[in-house]
Amino acid sequence: VLRREGITIKPLLFDTMIAAYLLDPTGRGYSLDSLSLRYLGRKNISIESLIGKGKSQLTMDLVPLKNVVPYACEDVDVVMRLKPLLEEGLKKEGLENLFNEVEMPLVEVLADMQLWGVSVDAGYLRSLSKEMGEKIEALKVEVYESAGQEFNLDSPRQLSNILYNKLGLPKVRKTKTGQMATDADVLMQLAAYHRLPALLMQYRTLAKFKTTYIDSLPSLILSDGRVHTSLNQTATATGRLSSSEPNLQNIPVRDEWGRRIRRAFIPADPKNWSLLSADYSQIELRFLAHFSADEGLRSAFENGEDIHKFVASRIHKVKPEDVTPEMRRQAKVVNFGIIYGLSAHGLATELSISHHEAQEYIDKYFENHPRVREFLDSVIEKARKDGYVRTIMGRIRYISGIDASDKQTKSLAERLAVNTVCLLYTS
Repeated sequence: VLRREGITIKPLLFDTMIAAYLLDPTGRGYSLDSLSLRYLGRKNISIESLIGKGKSQLTMDLVPLKNVVPYACEDVDVVMRLKPLLEEGLKKEGLENLFNEVEMPLVEVLADMQLWGVSVDAGYLRSLSKEMGEKIEALKVEVYESAGQEFNLDSPRQLSNILYNKLGLPKVRKTKTGQMATDADVLMQLAAYHRLPALLMQYRTLAKFKTTYIDSLPSLILSDGRVHTSLNQTATATGRLSSSEPNLQNIPVRDEWGRRIRRAFIPADPKNWSLLSADYSQIELRFLAHFSADEGLRSAFENGEDIHKFVASRIHKVKPEDVTPEMRRQAKVVNFGIIYGLSAHGLATELSISHHEAQEYIDKYFENHPRVREFLDSVIEKARKDGYVRTIMGRIRYISGIDASDKQTKSLAERLAVNTVCLLYTS
């Protein structure tokens, strides 16, 4: 807001919301009102008491100054009272460096990004909307032909009747309300029995793309020709940024229509500028090699070797040049599966092999990389002991359910612990 008026704050020193988030990333609320109640035991003047709510809500300029002044001064006072308490907490938890060297400098970067925005080609989206609308209508006809009748594709009840009563497809599971489920996982399973579920999945994907992105993005373009999303630092348990109003992080890249939607985002000056996409090379596996200190993995990265081919050659006991594409593909699944806690059952499903073969593959991996097993066990043990784990920058993530008697809950907690330590976005 200040930058739009040409006012730049230098330097930014402290943000109570970010500090509180680092100390407790569980999402309990980081607004000034929430923090005042939690840390100071004080209930702030509510904004609703000044401007009301609903249709009769006022804008702040219409509120008498004598009412605005206590509200505004209280905000300043509460920030100043919170600062020493939060600073003490950051120091106690070893989070000062993360706060001062990563999070606070990032505030200015994100402010620049939000203020600048991203240029969007509205004309391209309008033509894409027309094309996708025609595709959706054609899909509807195919769905009706496959079902043998017309029905409301967006009605779970009508769809359930078609799938289970008319077509007699297997009843996979029920919803909490007792209705037969028709979600994406169920449709994926039913696609093996009939053509209709696959067509419905296509319809849902295109309909979501059209309403969420293609038709809504043009309405969000401001007078500068750009969309200005909000980039949030305190919205996830992992430390990862989130994007809202609109969410620009979840546009698929592997789907053809997703890639076509992404083409709507263009440089502000297409003749002289380009958009650059950059990614880390196998960053999770590099972290695994770093933390586990596994000599084989570290030397492979240091020597610039193909890590998947390297692992495949050791598991199959062949020279790297003799590793087949299929061997490399399997090793790639195992390499990333190890970090994500992939079980023998999951690996068997992923590679279309027997449970015995999958377990043998995992056993051979750990035989060749024993320090990886030691590292994974140490992360899980520390999470069990402390109730949380830390990333390479010291960020804390609390792990609940790691001592659960339920095997599924416990397994999920163990995967979260390992993922938090190994994945870069939690830095």
